[in-house]
Amino acid sequence: MKNILFLILMVVITGCSNNGVVVTFGDEKSNLIRAHYQNYLNNDIEGLKSLWSPDLKIYMNSVEAAGVEDIASLISAQHENFSDISMSFQDDEGGEDLGIWIQTITYPANNGYPETTMTQSWFTWNAIGNASGKSLQVPAHIGFQWADGKIVKEWHNFDPSEMMAELELASSENEE
Repeated sequence: MKNILFLILMVVITGCSNNGVVVTFGDEKSNLIRAHYQNYLNNDIEGLKSLWSPDLKIYMNSVEAAGVEDIASLISAQHENFSDISMSFQDDEGGEDLGIWIQTITYPANNGYPETTMTQSWFTWNAIGNASGKSLQVPAHIGFQWADGKIVKEWHNFDPSEMMAELELASSENEE
């Protein structure tokens, strides 16, 4: 009986131990991402570049990485072909926090990997297509990896089909 109680106690103690992962919401990096998104909404490419490492790798629903100039071109195309671009999280439209859920997680060194800090964000990208007049709502998750105060990697996860259809429509109208 003592062994069973000891085993239960050890399981509880081990299961409740701190694994070294720290999650924050109002920290410096989370706030930098809020400002980064405001730069995106303002189509401020230079402001965006100020937080990106020159060697930035962006993975947009792919294992193939894009770079700074690739994403800058995409952002410019979005602002040329969409109006009223905004971000929301559930029913929270805009406001001081832009309606984005943002958290920063610091993971301890583990299994040969160094300590890593990631900022995660979830939101719905909203816009009106200039060519079609259609209102788009695209749920998105973007993760940011930090090193030396700069974003070194981004992972963009969303369904681009509605956005791409609008860009193709705009392109076909420009050819006519």
